[in-house]
Amino acid sequence: MQSMNGKDVLNASLAECYVTIGDKRYNFMQAIKLEAKVEKTKSEVPILGRTGKGNKATGWKGTGSASFHYNTSIFRDLLARYKDTGEDIYFDIQVTNEDSSSSAARQTVILKGCNVDGGILTKFDADAEFLDEDMDFTFEDFEIHEKFSILPGMEC
Repeated sequence: MQSMNGKDVLNASLAECYVTIGDKRYNFMQAIKLEAKVEKTKSEVPILGRTGKGNKATGWKGTGSASFHYNTSIFRDLLARYKDTGEDIYFDIQVTNEDSSSSAARQTVILKGCNVDGGILTKFDADAEFLDEDMDFTFEDFEIHEKFSILPGMEC
């Protein structure tokens, strides 16, 4: 029986993250963690001759969350712009995971049409070592530009 080599797991901190808002691209090096998910929406389908129901995919929605160091005003600026003008700003997030010691190589995903759900305007914590903040967002589309390699032993 073949199994995965330990060296092929990815180091969790070896990633790059870029945010593109309009014509400006930012290296989002303040990021601590980010996770984006696709959730399929399904409808139950009654089927004659079966006691159970089937499921039919009818669409999807993209959601995400990020934590980052509290040292950028980029997203607060988007919230202020919405408050002042009513213009809701959408942006893209590009994430590349790459650990050169892993046979998996690299994966790059672009989340398109991201939109923040809200955000922290200001904060302090006299008892903390550093400040961070969380942000929830949605996205309208995604592209997988680079895919991880198939690891040795995966194909049968």
